[in-house]
Amino acid sequence: MSVTLQDIENARQQIKSEVVRTPLVPAQRLSQELGCEIFLKLENLQVTGSFKDRGSLVKLKSLTAEQGKAGVIAMSAGNHAQGVAYHAQRLGIPATIVMPEFAPFSKVERTKALGARVVLTGDTLDASAVAAREIAEREGLTFVHPYDDEKVIAGQGSIGLEIIEDQPDLDCIVVPIGGGGIISGTAIAAKALKPEIEIIGVEADLFPSMRQAINHQPPTSGGQTLADGIAVKNPGQLTRAIIAELVSDILLVNEFAIEKAVQCLVEKQKIVAEGAGAAGVAALMENRERFAGRKVGAVICGGNIDVRLLSWILTRGLVFDGRMVRLRIAIVDQAGVLAKVTNFIGQTGANIIEVYHQRMFYDVPAKQADVDVILETRNAEHVQEIVEKLVAGGFPTRVLSARSSDTGI
Repeated sequence: MSVTLQDIENARQQIKSEVVRTPLVPAQRLSQELGCEIFLKLENLQVTGSFKDRGSLVKLKSLTAEQGKAGVIAMSAGNHAQGVAYHAQRLGIPATIVMPEFAPFSKVERTKALGARVVLTGDTLDASAVAAREIAEREGLTFVHPYDDEKVIAGQGSIGLEIIEDQPDLDCIVVPIGGGGIISGTAIAAKALKPEIEIIGVEADLFPSMRQAINHQPPTSGGQTLADGIAVKNPGQLTRAIIAELVSDILLVNEFAIEKAVQCLVEKQKIVAEGAGAAGVAALMENRERFAGRKVGAVICGGNIDVRLLSWILTRGLVFDGRMVRLRIAIVDQAGVLAKVTNFIGQTGANIIEVYHQRMFYDVPAKQADVDVILETRNAEHVQEIVEKLVAGGFPTRVLSARSSDTGI
């Protein structure tokens, strides 16, 4: 094994006063609904919002004085960039971060605000990585790899130490996988302290790169995923060897499950997680029978989600759960008819959020109109009650929004 328990213990001592020792909190509502006892490791509470603070700092502290003076360079679309930039600034080390051209503006600005020089280049992460290596060689900078580095893996392994210290009787730990750094370090620490514990990885099904690598399958990764923090096409060489030895299984989760997990964490546990950070909970939701009756630790590896995206996810969640609905109601275009419609809706106890009453652009007869109303409702059964009341009152009505209950939550 390239990284040992002692390496991880040493790494924790190096960084213990400079990173957050994040809590492992019981998720009581999720536990009740999923039929297992869940504890969440809140790495979203780190200063930069993700576990990357740990490994980045360990790597930076390992530099010689000459390397520190020359500076470091890293490639990242977000969390690793901020972890390196933040600690480099604290330690007085010049930092350059190569980010892909598609990197979100908010993440670019946050990285700049942490004192790093940001170079935007490459239409993929792989292209950005090539550019970062070229700049490192040309300028004599030390490359800080996001996951395939022994120092970085050791730093992330401090998570495993803390989990076992806080809940030594866990049956398994569920960890998201991108390049494999966090699950590698966590697995080494946890298995060394408790050999019988099961370590389970989770990948977005659009990016199953680690599962394919260790099973010698052809790569298929690609596409747009909510879990961009684990959207890695080329997993690490060091990490894949560790994962092949210590991780019992890698589960895949689809985009809807990830989205639902983000929503559930906010609504049921008051925890903000990015898509990658919620992937472990998505796996628990999608594999209830596997985890039923077990005591499970799930790592919330990051919380850096764009607020507009989070708002959209929460609104969509209300629609999926039947708590917000859009109805199209056919009416006769006469005075007082719209008042009758709203009166019927009010009698059901629904709350009208918006009304769209346009005659000109709908394909309806001149003396009729279609009215679209957005309602706040209790649940899907309440929606059906509203529709039935409107239809019985002489107003043909159909639901325009869709609802899915695939996850059962």
